[in-house]
Amino acid sequence: MAKGYVKFVAPEELKQKTLEMLELAKNGGVLRKGVNEVTKAVERSDAKLIVIAEDVDPEEIVMHLPILCAEKNIPYTFVSDKLALGKASGLTVQSSAIAVSKPGAGEELLRQVLIKVRELLPSKGPVEKKEEKPRKPVAVPKKAKEEKKEAPVENKAQAA
Repeated sequence: MAKGYVKFVAPEELKQKTLEMLELAKNGGVLRKGVNEVTKAVERSDAKLIVIAEDVDPEEIVMHLPILCAEKNIPYTFVSDKLALGKASGLTVQSSAIAVSKPGAGEELLRQVLIKVRELLPSKGPVEKKEEKPRKPVAVPKKAKEEKKEAPVENKAQAA
């Protein structure tokens, strides 16, 4: 059963090319590993591609990433397995998500992956322009009244 955060099914060929590209990028490129680092890279618009594992449990760990990527216009794709994603990026443990900041030797493979990913990503479609309502004029605050000058209080002791 597909997870809720998986927005499209990536073909096996694309998944394999993505993992190959990560293996090339781990030596000479810059990869951000783990959900927290990937989230920061997306928020800073510092990523060229986000790779998310399809077998993350609980889903809530990564379900914000496709939405955030769409807002920042950063392409993302999916691979089947957390363990394969971790190993391809040079880790000995699993990884739920990887951000490619600089592909290094994987530049050519990254281009090929990006072409296929852009074909698969759900398009936003034409954005309808909302009709603007006429604005009411903003009330300008009245000038402050001149401060009343208080008359000096006469001291009764002095008057007597």
